[in-house]
Amino acid sequence: MALFSKIFSKLRSGGASAADWDELERALIEADLGATFTAAIIKEAKSLPREGAEEQLIHILKNRLSSAPRLLAHEESRTTTIIVVGVNGTGKTTSVAKLMAKLHSEKNLVVVGAADTFRAAAIEQIQTWGSRIGVEVIAGRAEGDPAAVAFDSAKQALALGANFLIIDTAGRLHTKSGLMDELGKIRRVIEKSTPVDEVLLVVDATTGQNGIAQAKLFSESVAVTGLILTKMDGSAKGGIALAIEAETGIPVKFIGVGESAADIKEFEPESYIHGLIS
Repeated sequence: MALFSKIFSKLRSGGASAADWDELERALIEADLGATFTAAIIKEAKSLPREGAEEQLIHILKNRLSSAPRLLAHEESRTTTIIVVGVNGTGKTTSVAKLMAKLHSEKNLVVVGAADTFRAAAIEQIQTWGSRIGVEVIAGRAEGDPAAVAFDSAKQALALGANFLIIDTAGRLHTKSGLMDELGKIRRVIEKSTPVDEVLLVVDATTGQNGIAQAKLFSESVAVTGLILTKMDGSAKGGIALAIEAETGIPVKFIGVGESAADIKEFEPESYIHGLIS
C-alpha cells in the first residue's frame, strides 16, 4: 500500500505542503482507517522530526496494534476448541476449511463440527473439504439444532483425543439479538464437555468500517479472541487491519489471500506496518 511513502519523500527533499498532507489524509480514509483514526495519525505524523520520521511513525503505528496474543491457542494436554463466527458472506465456511487444512498439514488430529445447519450448502462444503483433506466432519440435518451438532462434535473430538475441534457456525447479522444469543448457547453446550479456547470472527476486509461494528457486537455476545480477515488478496484496501485492532483491541490472527486450501496465512504485524509505510 505504501500510504506514507510520498510524504516521507517530500520530507526528505525539503518539506511537505498542506496539499500533500490533505492528499495523505484522503488516502488513509480511502484505505479504511476511518476519519477519526486518520486525523489522530496525521496529527502525530506532522509532529515528527524530518530525520528518522519513518522509524518513529512505524513505532507509533505498532503501538496502535493489539497487544493480545496473536498465535492460535494450542493446549498440549487436551483438545483445543475453536468456534468460528461471522456475518453472512464473509467467507466464514471457507475460512474454516482453510484452517482445518492448515492444522491437518501440521500433523494435528482435527475434528470439525458443521453447525451451520441453516445452509445445507455449508454442510456439504465442509464435508467435501473434510473428505478431500482427511478430516472428520460431524454434521446434523439441515435446519437442525446447531447446538446439538456442537455437542456431538465435542464428544467425538474428546473420544478421539483430537488436537483441535473447530466449530463452524451459521452466518448471522450482528444486529439480530436472537441469532447472537444462539452463539452463546453453542458455547455453553460445548463447555459442558470441554473449554472453548478461541472464538475467531471472520471479517471481510473490503467491508471497511463496518468490520469494526461487527467486531464490537460479536465480542459482546461471545468474547471474540481473534480475527480472520478475508479477501486480503489485493482487492481489499488493507488499512482496516490497523483500524480494527486500534479500535477494539482484538488481534488479527489470520488473513485469507485466495480461494485454495493453502491461502490462509498468519498475520505478521511487522511486515504489515512496513507495507503501509514504504
